[in-house]
Amino acid sequence: METTKIENGFYISRYRNESLQNETYEKEVSKEFIQFHFCQKGEGVFLFNEGNYSFPVQGKNVIVLYNPIQALPINLDLHPDSSMVSLAISIKKFHGLFSEDSDEIHFLNPENNSKKYYDTRPFSPAMSVVLSQILEAKIHDSMKSLYFKGKVYELLSLFFNKNENTNIEQCPFLVDEENIRKIRKAKEIILAQMSEPPTLQELSTEIGLNIKKLKEGFKQIYGETVYGYLLDHKMNEARRMLNAKQHNINEISLRLGYSTSSHFISAFKKKFGTTPKKYLMSVSS
Repeated sequence: METTKIENGFYISRYRNESLQNETYEKEVSKEFIQFHFCQKGEGVFLFNEGNYSFPVQGKNVIVLYNPIQALPINLDLHPDSSMVSLAISIKKFHGLFSEDSDEIHFLNPENNSKKYYDTRPFSPAMSVVLSQILEAKIHDSMKSLYFKGKVYELLSLFFNKNENTNIEQCPFLVDEENIRKIRKAKEIILAQMSEPPTLQELSTEIGLNIKKLKEGFKQIYGETVYGYLLDHKMNEARRMLNAKQHNINEISLRLGYSTSSHFISAFKKKFGTTPKKYLMSVSS
């Protein structure tokens, strides 16, 4: 194991087990740290409470651990031919990566900040490339922190980025899993009814969540307001239909729920900087 301090409250560790038997790694981590463990290859098991509780992780998966009530020291049993990259970031530093006003952002409030969070999920091929670069890097000691800082920021931006290939629908500090389920349902409803979407009040009633929590939770998960997210979806659908060349502009406008094509054209131009007609001409040429 090799640990490098990136800056105060921010550490990266690299693990490689190239032997023929399991290897154990131990490291103290205080309770104000959130931990990300990316298993690039093979598998391992994290042991807690003197081995009474275990948390396995397999290749191409990451586990996220945070418990503000008690420390979670690393006690890793890494299998042969396995490699892993671990990040330990203080919770204040972690939120500071996303906002200069980390003390003010709502999911750091005492209610959410006191909840423990354990999760595991697969990571993307793009993240695997960055992890390989981190594991294979042979950097002079004087440059390690700078190099790893860049790579870790790239890794976290991929992990939390909102796109078609990633799933970030479980922010560790969103109220709870039941609310997450309700907000996912809200997303499904507005996409299924995008030509005639419900009002916020109707949506709130249907999913059983008050409007304030719906708006805040939706923004946390999807990075947009409810109708901002729907507009983005509509515009991407419009572009997809234009690319398919199976519908004219008026038909697309109606399918997306616009009362007039001029409203659709205006929204499309605001989003993409060009009109649907000019866009269609560019993909046809």
